[in-house]
Amino acid sequence: MLNVGVFGLWHLGCVTAACVADAGYRTIGIDADSAVIDGLKKARAPLFEPGLDDLIKRGMERSRLAFTGDLGAAASCDVLWVTFDTPVDDNDVADTGFVISAIESVFPHLKDDAVLLISAQLPVGSTRALAKTFRARYPQKICHFAYSPENLRLGNAIEIFKNSERIIVGCESERVRQLLQPLLDNFTHQVVWLSTESAEMVKHGVNAFLATCVSFANELASLCERVGADAAEVERALRLEPRIGPRAYIKPGAAFAGGTLARDIVFLNTIAQREGLPLPLIGSVMRSNEAHKHWPVRRLVERLGSVSGRTVAVLGLAYKPGTDTLRRSSAIELCRELAGLGARVRAFDPAMGDLPAEFKAFVTLATSVDTALAGADAAIVATEWPEFRSIDLASWRRAMPVPLICDPNGFLAKTFEGARQVSYISVGRP
Repeated sequence: MLNVGVFGLWHLGCVTAACVADAGYRTIGIDADSAVIDGLKKARAPLFEPGLDDLIKRGMERSRLAFTGDLGAAASCDVLWVTFDTPVDDNDVADTGFVISAIESVFPHLKDDAVLLISAQLPVGSTRALAKTFRARYPQKICHFAYSPENLRLGNAIEIFKNSERIIVGCESERVRQLLQPLLDNFTHQVVWLSTESAEMVKHGVNAFLATCVSFANELASLCERVGADAAEVERALRLEPRIGPRAYIKPGAAFAGGTLARDIVFLNTIAQREGLPLPLIGSVMRSNEAHKHWPVRRLVERLGSVSGRTVAVLGLAYKPGTDTLRRSSAIELCRELAGLGARVRAFDPAMGDLPAEFKAFVTLATSVDTALAGADAAIVATEWPEFRSIDLASWRRAMPVPLICDPNGFLAKTFEGARQVSYISVGRP
């Protein structure tokens, strides 16, 4: 039976380790952070993902899954899957040095003929560079390097991992195929084998394309608002165009956030600068997205004249529903912008019992939706928790003197469809 190690235990790593163990493989999760390891040994993942703690517990109860802070545990692994979540700063620049150093730290412990499979987010060329470093330092050992871009999403990661539409693997060795094909067949019906650099570029390309689509849709929708067109109608017609298609990523709404899409845009722009190659289209995507982040505040100011002295309720603070992650959350950025313009910001999120001290200076956390909405001059739907759909129209009218709801993605459109004496704003509505 194949022994699998998973190196780097945050969101990607914990999901990977739990799912591989659930597929029947002996799996060891490795991370130098003792607090993370202590929590995992108690079946507590370091961040919330629906069903993850239970899956970890099941793996340990079946003696298929264990966790350690000892890098030496890599010596027993036929496959070591590198799953660090690459840190991104506030300018969307990834700390790739952290991940590279971590990978190099495990080199001395790798068994001969092992496969090192990298899914951490790194710029194209990194896998080949790491393989070269390994061969220079340990010429007496053989290690096969491969790259597989991750495709998880917070809130639905387990389902996506276990039922992938396709898994991309870049490698240069038949040994990699022999070991990985049976393993990956548990999670997909389609393993696509590419060169290493092509596989790395796939990750950049997917995220850059999605980011470009989001920016295009939002720019088009903003024009629709001004000229009396309905962006939802335009979107529906565009999807009927065969060259665009029904699954195109062209739904207007909030700006993208969280750093994932932005990180790959920055990777591509950095590579282009190094190569002396202009990227007029990709280079403008971040500017477009930054401009669109101000859409909710701009629309409120258009309706209210000013938000200074006004009470604004913000529904949802987490990066995505189904999580409690606040880092790089667009809702937090929105609260900070509103407070900077003099608004009183009151927020509710079903996953938040408290807020970090740094956020309390500009947002007050309410204990319920009703408390957040009570007497508010406006409300913004910032994180699309299903619970918010249970708020009926009468509740909105009771809570707010003159209901003004800003809902960028149209999440609550059915609630307010045809409603009178209510101002309801979403991206692209005339």
